[in-house]
Amino acid sequence: GFFQSYAVEVDVKDASNATCLYAKWMMKFLIKYETNSSDYRNTTLNLSSTVTHNGSVCGNDTQAALLAVQFGEGHSWSINFTKTNETYQGGFITFIYNTNDTAVFPDAKRKGPVTIVVKDTMRPVQLNSVFVCHNTDSLEAENVTQIFWNVTVQAFVQNGTIGKKESRCRADTPTSAPTVLPTIANVTTASTTTWSPAPTTAPKPVENPDTGNYSLKSGNKTCLLATVGLQLNVSQDKPVLININPKTTVADGTCGNTTAVLRLNDGNSTLIGFTFVVKNASASVQKFYLKEVNVTLLNSLNGSVISNADNNNFSKWDAFLGSSYMCRKEQTLEINENLQIHTFNLWIQPFLVKADKFSTAEECFADSELNFLIPIAVGLALGFLIILVFISYIIGRRKSRTGYQSV
Repeated sequence: GFFQSYAVEVDVKDASNATCLYAKWMMKFLIKYETNSSDYRNTTLNLSSTVTHNGSVCGNDTQAALLAVQFGEGHSWSINFTKTNETYQGGFITFIYNTNDTAVFPDAKRKGPVTIVVKDTMRPVQLNSVFVCHNTDSLEAENVTQIFWNVTVQAFVQNGTIGKKESRCRADTPTSAPTVLPTIANVTTASTTTWSPAPTTAPKPVENPDTGNYSLKSGNKTCLLATVGLQLNVSQDKPVLININPKTTVADGTCGNTTAVLRLNDGNSTLIGFTFVVKNASASVQKFYLKEVNVTLLNSLNGSVISNADNNNFSKWDAFLGSSYMCRKEQTLEINENLQIHTFNLWIQPFLVKADKFSTAEECFADSELNFLIPIAVGLALGFLIILVFISYIIGRRKSRTGYQSV
């Protein structure tokens, strides 16, 4: 799950050879694509060491500025900037990836370029100021997650001179101290991941995570419901337990008739994706189940990617279509040898949600076993109590007879 990405630096000049648009940043892309066997596979597209910026445009009062880069085997990315009298801001991001790149998309069913367009979330920046964002930002659309960090950009540069005043993104000015994941070295042109040394003092025991409530909508209707507490177990030199905080976690994803995806973003430190599919249990009965889980760990200090892990061979959390699945007991999902997810108080329904409420739940074996054992234990206790009463009665009768005989 460790990989490398390169920094991009673009300095666009105007007709007088003065800088009019400057940007330096790092980015990578997490993409889900369909294979020839109709399965879905996750892949990571990184920037190569060679990037061109053909088609970039300075822009003016009436024309948008355009920052465009090309890399790898037919991949490209661009963003346009619009200008007012006092500010500039990002407009739309266009990302084109080419599935003919067999090194990145082996066995891809769809061949050729795929275009993704998404609205940028950058706030307006004062003219002659530089937008800076060291922490991670991510955008998700159509099975593609775009991840950015170490961003420095200024559009509509005046007099060819980069401004000295900075406008920071929200992620660089947190309201509370961030959760520190294992750190990696700071990067300028290429990132190299290393884990931080183990603490010299004994770590405090990690409590069970808080339970979060998540939902997705299709139009005005709720199409997916999930209640779960999540804990990551990351093993490298020593295991690290990470609780997912529901208060800082945002849910998004997609709903379909046979496939549903729930993506959880824990304050740009952890990205977790759950993929559910429908299968035919018989000719007339359908069930859903969890098929795939993808986890991306991000360094909360500088936003770089620490690890990306995926397992698309699950067959868990199955229940009849139209019902929900519940498991209050702790469960473990093995993503790979270095990463597991522990779930607590799970209740999930990825299909056919009605009236914004869970349907009747099918409980996991651990819960049903517990529910089965409780009445047995109660029955055994009552039986033991009856036996004690009966023995006491017999002993009492014998003592009474002995007393009568002595008289």
